[in-house]
Amino acid sequence: MDGSIAPGTQRRFYWQSLIKDVLRDKWLYFLMIPGIAYFIIFRYAPMYGLRIAFQEYNPFNPAASPWVGFDQFVKLFTSFSFPLVLRNTLVISLSKLVVGFPAPIILALLINEFRSTHYKRVIQTILYLPHFISWVIMAGIIMNFLNPSTGLINEIIAFFGGTRIDFLTSQSMFVPTMVVTDIYKSMGWGTIIYFAAISAVDAEQYEAAIIDGANRFKQAMYITLPAIKATIVVVFILNLGNILNAGFEQIFMLYNPLVYEVGDIIDTYVYRKGIVETDYSFSAAAGMFKSLVALVLITGSNAFVKAMGERGIW
Repeated sequence: MDGSIAPGTQRRFYWQSLIKDVLRDKWLYFLMIPGIAYFIIFRYAPMYGLRIAFQEYNPFNPAASPWVGFDQFVKLFTSFSFPLVLRNTLVISLSKLVVGFPAPIILALLINEFRSTHYKRVIQTILYLPHFISWVIMAGIIMNFLNPSTGLINEIIAFFGGTRIDFLTSQSMFVPTMVVTDIYKSMGWGTIIYFAAISAVDAEQYEAAIIDGANRFKQAMYITLPAIKATIVVVFILNLGNILNAGFEQIFMLYNPLVYEVGDIIDTYVYRKGIVETDYSFSAAAGMFKSLVALVLITGSNAFVKAMGERGIW
């Protein structure tokens, strides 16, 4: 006998071990139920509705909606506006990724250097607050701050002798405004996962570095950053999968016809076609296109990262 275990015995041992783990950690598994329910109800169940992307959907008689195959996708890719909205989506998303992705990492490293725990917690609380403000309210605040006549930003510009700028109607300033305001709203909340990773770093490494004469900057560069590299890679892969999500709520609240040429993205375009013009099949096809792109990017980037010797998502 070669000592190998029969497949049936392996399966039985696996299920016995799983049941034992569930019984032992039943309350931890219980905490998973709301998350699992969320994904089933709001992520997996709606997939059934994707079938309308292959139909000429009739909301008044769904059963009689004729199947049209890939006609909706052909209509999407050949529409006059699609190249423009795809370009705008990629420009805004890539700008947010390039500028915004390092921001919470740098911020977490800076806050981690504060010696006072009380001061550090106060700063963290202040930085988390924008995340809990909806884009409806945030848009009103931004409009007031950027108002070309009475806004604080333009008052400062005028005080130093500059020319007042209408940020939200200027095609050259609209995209930078979206990037900066998105970073402001999400940067503080994005530091949470990095703080969790930093807290797991062994304090003895810092003590050894201090003995070797390493200053605070070198400790951050050669101890903290390498320790959180795996977390950074995972977050980057997830962000890359959202490359076609340029931020519907933010842009919908702040854009206007004057900046459609640079600010109209796939989501706002789909909103006008699907909700305003009631072309539901067309909007479903656009949504499926976005999901397929996200799937390819996440799968490809995860495979690339693992090929480079790093840990991926799976």
